[in-house]
Amino acid sequence: MAVNWIGSLVSINCGETLGVYQGKISAVDQARQTISLTQPFRNGVKCSVPELTFSAIDIKDLKILELPNSHLTTGLAQSSVFTSSNLSHIAYSSQNGAGKGVKKPNSSGTAPQAIPRRAELKVQDLVTSPQQYSKSYVDRHMDSALTPSKAFRRRHNSWSSSSKIPNQATPKKNGVKNGQMKNKDDECFGDTIEVILDTDFDFEGNLALFDKAAVFEEIDTFERRNGTRSRGTPNEKPTRYRHDENILESEPIVYRQITVPQHSGREYCTDSGLVVPSISYDLHKRLLAAAERHGLSLERRLEMTGVCAGQMTLTLLGGPNRLNPKNVHQRPTVALLCGPHVKGAQGISCGRHLANHEVQIILFLPNFVKMLECITTELQLFSKTDGKQVASVKDLPDTPVDLVINCLDCHENPYLREQPWYRAAVEWGNQNRAPVLSIDPPVGELEHVIDAKWSLALGLPLPLGESAGRLYLCDIGIPKKVFQEVGISYHSPFGCKFVIPLHSA
Repeated sequence: MAVNWIGSLVSINCGETLGVYQGKISAVDQARQTISLTQPFRNGVKCSVPELTFSAIDIKDLKILELPNSHLTTGLAQSSVFTSSNLSHIAYSSQNGAGKGVKKPNSSGTAPQAIPRRAELKVQDLVTSPQQYSKSYVDRHMDSALTPSKAFRRRHNSWSSSSKIPNQATPKKNGVKNGQMKNKDDECFGDTIEVILDTDFDFEGNLALFDKAAVFEEIDTFERRNGTRSRGTPNEKPTRYRHDENILESEPIVYRQITVPQHSGREYCTDSGLVVPSISYDLHKRLLAAAERHGLSLERRLEMTGVCAGQMTLTLLGGPNRLNPKNVHQRPTVALLCGPHVKGAQGISCGRHLANHEVQIILFLPNFVKMLECITTELQLFSKTDGKQVASVKDLPDTPVDLVINCLDCHENPYLREQPWYRAAVEWGNQNRAPVLSIDPPVGELEHVIDAKWSLALGLPLPLGESAGRLYLCDIGIPKKVFQEVGISYHSPFGCKFVIPLHSA
């Protein structure tokens, strides 16, 4: 009876290690308990050898996928090839899991009992008329391999529905609705899984057929025509916003918010792009005098300048990385070079604030018989700190300090440059390799005494030269209407800061 199974299309499960094989039965040896398959497939991939032989010991499960094209009159229990106890059952099923039917031989040798499942074929039709199959599994596989374009274009559900057995029995219907549901399930889940797996989807070919630029252009044209918001084309880069930037559309930005009555030759800009023009020394002097008349006294201005200069100096010294409790043994040292004038008083105020922040201050101020009142007041406050005051250049340190703050020059008294103490201080400042910060440096012929790395301007900058280094601007608290009083249209460029950097426009 073994010859009756030759030509059947079967699926043999040999476990996870060996895999699952499909093919046509070419030979059956009952004595050796072996079965041979021709044109075998392993796990859906065609094998390189034309024939494989399997032992009953290795076979975990065997399913008959398609019967041979010859009439079978005996039941599975009577015609079973594998009578050994190693094979417990023989099953046949269609390729989709929804239409399976399992037959088991009984002990009496009578006709097998069918266990029907949803969308199952009639057992009599399957056993008595196997020749009604239109194509075998291998034939269908070869057809799909020869005509890949048709197999690709054809929907799998349509193919499955067209290759069903003609004499498939219609299941019993409890109603029209139940029958419709079963037909829909059969159309949806009636695929031949091997055909789906054997057909490779051409991603590159289908991607080439899709013109993204044309589709986006059509969408953009449709949205513009209907007045809806455009999503943009693929070539457009999305706008990126900072964490502190408003994404809502606002009025156009005006970058020139400060205008002066007379151009002084130089303009600067902030980090945000706002234009800050320079003003002449005479206009700057008038601005400070107007502010003093309205209550911004010299003492207030000195205090504000000292705070801003001190904050900038702390940042230049390293900020929190340098000034913290773990670096007590590395306290920074700052040398202050001050003259006997208002700008020198600004430097003394800055040194007082730095000393309050645990910075070692060495203040150079020459001895004079009569000092300005503002200098006397600032010296009295400075004496209450741990800072050191010297009157001779010889008492300044020989080794480089962390920073030198220059407050030697002023516009009011240019003759101070001829004094011996002034020349000695300038020589020490140029020989010391420490960086220099100039507070409110002068312009014109009084420049180029000590080359500075940074300079700090008050209110509005003066037209400084290249020797001033990088320019910073501090807010000393002059109200907006005071600027308007001297002819300056003013909008604050400081934002959330009191000291901002300026760049050459």
